[in-house]
Amino acid sequence: MNYQILIVDDNEDILELLCGVFKGNYTLKLAGNGEQALDILKNEYIDLIISDIMMPGMDGFELCHMVKSSIEYCHIPVVLLTVKNTHQSQIQGLELGADLYIHKPFSARLLQVQVANLLENRSKIKAHFASSPFEDVRVMAHSKTDETFLKKLDDYIRSNIKDTQMNIDQLAHHMHMSRPTLYRKIKSLSTLSPKELIDVTRLKTSTKLIARNEFTMFEIAKMVGYSSQSLFNKNFLRYFNMTPNEYAGSLQKEVKNE
Repeated sequence: MNYQILIVDDNEDILELLCGVFKGNYTLKLAGNGEQALDILKNEYIDLIISDIMMPGMDGFELCHMVKSSIEYCHIPVVLLTVKNTHQSQIQGLELGADLYIHKPFSARLLQVQVANLLENRSKIKAHFASSPFEDVRVMAHSKTDETFLKKLDDYIRSNIKDTQMNIDQLAHHMHMSRPTLYRKIKSLSTLSPKELIDVTRLKTSTKLIARNEFTMFEIAKMVGYSSQSLFNKNFLRYFNMTPNEYAGSLQKEVKNE
């Protein structure tokens, strides 16, 4: 996956140094201050932010607070870089929601590994959610704000699950967000498009209906909003690597083995 990293620093030498550390592995976006960083966030998919703390105007602490308190951006990991080697400064950064707090001068290799681990762990959580029949959508939340957002979104999809025409415009209206902002938020949190998230939610709902063993697969497909059983079967196989009938069979085997 081609991750995009936003690097924020008013020192051109540090920007050049960090570009050298991360170029080749990531797509880089550069900002000279917090205000420029926010402008980039409004228009780009950003997977991680690396920001200096000491900057004129909006400093790194304020930028971190703006990102972590915003429903649009709070899922983005923030790495703060600073020459302030004090416990109080570190506590302040972590209290604002920073995911990593790195002292200057730093080891380029250590920073590479820490950033890679942050992104990889997020990626594993996203993949697990999409492929697990039972995993709750809130597993992808990295803050209370994200958890509230995902629950509200999930509740709406499930309450309208039979609507075969459900789309991003309906979701955006319910979430009081613009279509592009909602798309970026869902895509960043889950790597799924809103349509794919709706599909995954339909399929996760269907697993509970299958487990009840009270309905035919045709009936279940209709109950979760699929206009055809073939599309239901196709999507079930795509996300869960088995057909609905194979899934039902696996549940019966589990019962027999108990």
